[in-house]
Amino acid sequence: MMGDHLIQIKDCIIGGKHGEIEDLVKAAIEEEANIDEIINDAMIAAMDVVGQRFSDGEIFVPEMLVSAVTMTKGLDIVKPLMRDDERESRGTIIMCTVKGDMHDIGKNLVIMMLEGAGFNVIDLGVDLSVEKLVKQVKEMKPDILGLSALLTTTMPEMKKVIEALEVNGLRNTVKILVGGAPVDASFAEKIGADGYGEDATEAVRISRRLTAKN
Repeated sequence: MMGDHLIQIKDCIIGGKHGEIEDLVKAAIEEEANIDEIINDAMIAAMDVVGQRFSDGEIFVPEMLVSAVTMTKGLDIVKPLMRDDERESRGTIIMCTVKGDMHDIGKNLVIMMLEGAGFNVIDLGVDLSVEKLVKQVKEMKPDILGLSALLTTTMPEMKKVIEALEVNGLRNTVKILVGGAPVDASFAEKIGADGYGEDATEAVRISRRLTAKN
């Protein structure tokens, strides 16, 4: 019976049935299903399938977004039931859009995919100054700092952030992941970033690599 709940939740997320997910998760909890199994074997497993289908060209951004929203609704129900020391996070990631850029749709999709993959994500929003980012990295000590830009005019801010982290002796404490429509792998390498997420699925894949224990 427990397995049935997990299969239903997984299929619901893959199918993007956001109107059904809350009832399914609540039913699983009422039947005393293991919270870790709900998250890992149903939710994360579902988003892995969604991500692979996106990579294979079987689905596109709208379908992936609906699945991510569905997963988030389910995740919101189980999160309050877990103590902080019970959550096995893959790592902590700060996400933001750089100074001068107010676009956040792409960033928000990446955040949902990262949460679906088991990361603890702190969303700092849009238009983040270099100074504030350096302060947040120093205080929060994230594993990864994700920088997003949609405008070519704001791309240089990414380099400024990395340079400021170096000046403040923080560069070696955090991995830098960059992404956004005008950004590419060549630019990421040029400014000294640790990874470039071409899309949300790739951002998850690289984040897993960057936080993998040796």
